[in-house]
Amino acid sequence: MDFEFFFQQLINGITLGGVYALIALGYTMVYGIIQLINFAHGEFFAAGGYMGVILISYLSAQGLHPYACLGISLVLAMGYCALLAMAVEQLAYKPLRQASRLAALLSALGMSIFLQNGLMLTQGVYDKAYPTEITSGGVEWGLISVSYMQMFIVSLTVLLLLGLNLLVFKTRIGRAMRATSQDKVMSALVGINSNRIIAITFAIGAALAAAAGIMVGLYYGSVSYSMGFVPGIKAFAAAVLGGIGNITGALVGGLIIGMVEIFAAGYISGEYKDVFAFIILIGVLYFKPTGIMGENVDDTRV
Repeated sequence: MDFEFFFQQLINGITLGGVYALIALGYTMVYGIIQLINFAHGEFFAAGGYMGVILISYLSAQGLHPYACLGISLVLAMGYCALLAMAVEQLAYKPLRQASRLAALLSALGMSIFLQNGLMLTQGVYDKAYPTEITSGGVEWGLISVSYMQMFIVSLTVLLLLGLNLLVFKTRIGRAMRATSQDKVMSALVGINSNRIIAITFAIGAALAAAAGIMVGLYYGSVSYSMGFVPGIKAFAAAVLGGIGNITGALVGGLIIGMVEIFAAGYISGEYKDVFAFIILIGVLYFKPTGIMGENVDDTRV
């Protein structure tokens, strides 16, 4: 009985941790390139969730198979949020690239408020429900239950993370991203367009957040205009926990935050699950301020 309960919580924790990891990757990639905490990132997550429910509902009404609706909606929502992020970067962040970090931070907070209110005005204050025919069904072993949606979330998270890893470490764009992160001046001298790379980085992070938004909408059954705030804060905490700027650290941090939240809710109290996640964050940063996988890097580059 106790083992089955533990294993069920483990499955739930991996599912939630994967979602946090996808959102955290956007924070850590942008910070790694331009040292900016993009607080508007949670709104890309919410926008992806809304685009998902709108597209899935429309395509279902056209008679498409539910899984075809999901696949098409996922690609289109990720593309939409990628374009939205590039537009935000051009309007709110690019003009402040030579300004102080405080100015860029205030711009990010302002853009977050603007986008959230834009969702509220265009989509209304009430939650939008996802179609239930996609989310039904699952597999059971005794008291352990794994829904098809959990399998989908974990599988898609793994595929997206593998794809991101290949992009960053095996392609020319990935090499350009790493070079820009290391030294913008030197990368420009060898012909890398830093403005283009920064825009691509924003687009990739927002696309991953959009995928996470659709996953959360399917998993919990609905989306709301304010849904990006709390997961955004937790994903930011996950990025910091793993080591801000470190892609693998974002994955590790997301899984830890998701696990702690689920196990705290299952074994202690659901009312205090968020408290324990941030206690872990504070404890790790107290002993290792750079995060679990962060490193102290000086200004000298080779």
